[in-house]
Amino acid sequence: MATKTFIPAFRAKVGDWTYYICIMKYAQVAREVQFAHELGGNKDLNTLIQRGIGARTEGIRDYLLKSEHRFLGSLIVATWGGDPAYLELQMDDPDGVLKGVDNGFGVLTLDGSHQFFALDGQHRLKAIKDAIKQQPSLGAEDICVLLVSHDDTAEGRERTQRLFTNINRNAKNTTPAENIALDVDDAFAITTRRLLTDHPFFSEPGRVRVFTRPPTDGEFSLAGGSVPVTDKAALTTITVLYDVLKTLAWGLPAELKDLQNRPSDEILEEAYDALSIRLDDLLKATGDLAVKLSATPNAKDIRAPKGKEGDGHPMMRPVVQKAVARALHTILDQELLTWEEALNRLAQLPWRISDAPWTAVFNSDNSKMITAKENTE
Repeated sequence: MATKTFIPAFRAKVGDWTYYICIMKYAQVAREVQFAHELGGNKDLNTLIQRGIGARTEGIRDYLLKSEHRFLGSLIVATWGGDPAYLELQMDDPDGVLKGVDNGFGVLTLDGSHQFFALDGQHRLKAIKDAIKQQPSLGAEDICVLLVSHDDTAEGRERTQRLFTNINRNAKNTTPAENIALDVDDAFAITTRRLLTDHPFFSEPGRVRVFTRPPTDGEFSLAGGSVPVTDKAALTTITVLYDVLKTLAWGLPAELKDLQNRPSDEILEEAYDALSIRLDDLLKATGDLAVKLSATPNAKDIRAPKGKEGDGHPMMRPVVQKAVARALHTILDQELLTWEEALNRLAQLPWRISDAPWTAVFNSDNSKMITAKENTE
């Protein structure tokens, strides 16, 4: 039977959040607070909560081990499950000296089925865990913990993701990939993640490169703007797909461009439907690329076939994907061609990377990509 947990706490409110200010021992934090980069073990990118842990963890660990003046700021921790209940206490004060001081002070009770995971302070958490392994006596020291309650529902995950994004956006800047993975207001980030779960092609395993290093013990790295030549499945990366979606979004509601305010569900649905069709049309016009990739066990054979790299497909290169999207945007924006006419022209291009215009970014002499900015442009 699970053992109940009782935590002395002050209850506080800010915005639409109720949270609890608590004191925990380092040992309890190390034992009970986890790196929940995914809620409930779900691998769906939409449940991603945490960023990876960087190298500065070692510096914090050494500081805890070596400095007698050590001090760490508070952790923001979400409690998942446990049926939390708060009992407000009153101090025995017959003379009324403490009137009002005891407001919001009480005990937070959890039924033992709860889990704690860090929303902010994951570097400090990792450092505490590592330091205690080397010096167990540190477990008796205290740290302030701000507890918020997390509900494992679609609405709960969105609410907790927004809190995480707001905390980190106003502190250490999140990377573009982290914003795409976590932002619940940016319409293009929302649409990108939905493509990875709902679209028949882009939801295929590995088709969009999300991680350069998969999550392990709270540490992971999200993909940037390139796909390794040897990747066996990926067409593109999460950041490139996001950029392409923004470029292909002409003629769609203006609300999509306000990245700070989430559009209505109707507008998001309209955007997803329109952009899905445009992506399908684009892949069809570039040599039925989606069909070819789904039919081959190794995407490298299409990207850069061994010994025949010049026969590789240009659209397997993110730099070409973004350039083609920009060209289409310019043509449609200036009303030079209709969408159908532009796609027909596109289909007539030579889809071998050793042919022009792709030789702007591919050197046929050494079969390598040219990364200079002027070549990309």
